[in-house]
Amino acid sequence: MDLSWSHQPLTRRRTLAAATGLAAGALLPPGPALATAAQYTNPVIWQDFADLDIIRVGDTYYASASTMHYSPGAPVLRSYDLVNWEIAGHSVPVLDFGAKYDLNGARGYVRGIWASSLAYRPSNRTFYWLGQIDFARTYLYTATAVEGPWNRLTTISTPYYDAGLLVDTDDTLYVAYGNTTISVAQLSPDGRDQVRTQEVFRTPSSVGTLEGARFYKINGQYYIFLTRPANGQYILKSSSGPFGPYTMRQVLLDLRGPIPGGGVPHQGGLVRTQSGAWYYMAFVDAYPGGRVPALAPVTWTADGWPVVQLVNGAWGTTYPSPAVPAPPRQVTPMTGVDTFDGTTLKPGWEWNHNPDNTKWSVGNGLTLRTATVTHDLYWARNTLTHRIQGPTSTATVQLDHSAMRDGDRAGLALLRDSSAWIGLKRDGGTTRVVMVTGLTMDSNWNTTGTGTEIASAPVSGGRIWLRANADIRPGAPRPGTFSYSTDGITFTRLGPAFSMGNDWRFFMGYRFALFNHATQALGGAVRVTRFEVSTP
Repeated sequence: MDLSWSHQPLTRRRTLAAATGLAAGALLPPGPALATAAQYTNPVIWQDFADLDIIRVGDTYYASASTMHYSPGAPVLRSYDLVNWEIAGHSVPVLDFGAKYDLNGARGYVRGIWASSLAYRPSNRTFYWLGQIDFARTYLYTATAVEGPWNRLTTISTPYYDAGLLVDTDDTLYVAYGNTTISVAQLSPDGRDQVRTQEVFRTPSSVGTLEGARFYKINGQYYIFLTRPANGQYILKSSSGPFGPYTMRQVLLDLRGPIPGGGVPHQGGLVRTQSGAWYYMAFVDAYPGGRVPALAPVTWTADGWPVVQLVNGAWGTTYPSPAVPAPPRQVTPMTGVDTFDGTTLKPGWEWNHNPDNTKWSVGNGLTLRTATVTHDLYWARNTLTHRIQGPTSTATVQLDHSAMRDGDRAGLALLRDSSAWIGLKRDGGTTRVVMVTGLTMDSNWNTTGTGTEIASAPVSGGRIWLRANADIRPGAPRPGTFSYSTDGITFTRLGPAFSMGNDWRFFMGYRFALFNHATQALGGAVRVTRFEVSTP
């Protein structure tokens, strides 16, 4: 079987219209069990990795995901078994798409890295990332290893919305893209220019919106895998070449997912194992935590259509583990301790917008010097974020605050469009530990609340431990709680529980966030000597 090295889309999810009259589910027949005793449990990653694209290169699997305004963008995940994953790098090293991504006079919240695509080109042993930014143009980055360095290859004037990149068996590069109207573009042999583009499919009104393209060539047939946000998945097939004509079939609709309270698995990609088995890795809406990956086996009908294998009429909570070679090593866990050794941040970290690189450093811990004078955390540069591990997890930070200055604010936040934090306020030569809530944005991502202090306690010395616990089980607003310690052993709860909202429109889920900003003048600093994410 030919497997085109795939691409990743990002759902530009719209409010769904009321029911369109389609049958609820179109549940598919069960397939044969895989011959292995071990099982895996969904979600395979309980962290926020949406709009997945997934490929295999040799014995290694890679996946890419959306990151919106976070920098670096487009993380690349790596696995040897489709179940255990690590973050290997980022395809977009910096969001150099305008001053708003620097928090310089404007903000890029819910812009940036949307549905994009990851592919591998065997002819030059190169990885390709392709995505459009701000509906204006498309960017293509390349690297010979996913860890980087990634470099921009070209900019294309056509914005390939929710794009899927295909490296054909003759080495030609094609892109499937669009919303409702689906088009295919052919790129020049070097990938730098568009040679041709053509509409290939118009979604029937009975289906509604289709987007999030993934483009494959399998057994000589061309397939465009599309999502109906946020409750369906469809596929187009052409026997006549990449420009069609295409016929459509429903893959799933309103299918019960594997996470209680979560949504329908959708918008991901297909991948084939070394032994010829197929899998679909999708994401499940699971706010307040975000959109989390789930994996299911896929079989094919005799006439070449994919069928997701269900368990009791639903996407299974467990399946037999993929039969793959033994991994060469264990992947790096996505939870644990970071002491910020070395010369770079580990790839699990992403900044809220691009950082001011003159105002932070790692080595003997993470030093955050104040980079912005503001009373608004959403305007503060150099806020460093980390995904929350579900269903519940705790972040604990050891913080040296001895170099703070009057007016400085530093701490640990639960960050989204409605946020709260625990941290330190330095005023009049005195430092207090405080809990602040009421940091809010409106639907246009303008600040509507800069926060209200609702609890505090005096602190002395120059070191403190801050802790945030987050319950990100979906289906309802969930509590986040804060506490602090002066010895790292005994923690004192500070303030009431903060209700983390589960609205999807910010797209990204809640994150733990480390921050330090000034309200009077620059010059202060804090040092994070230890950060740990732990689960019960």
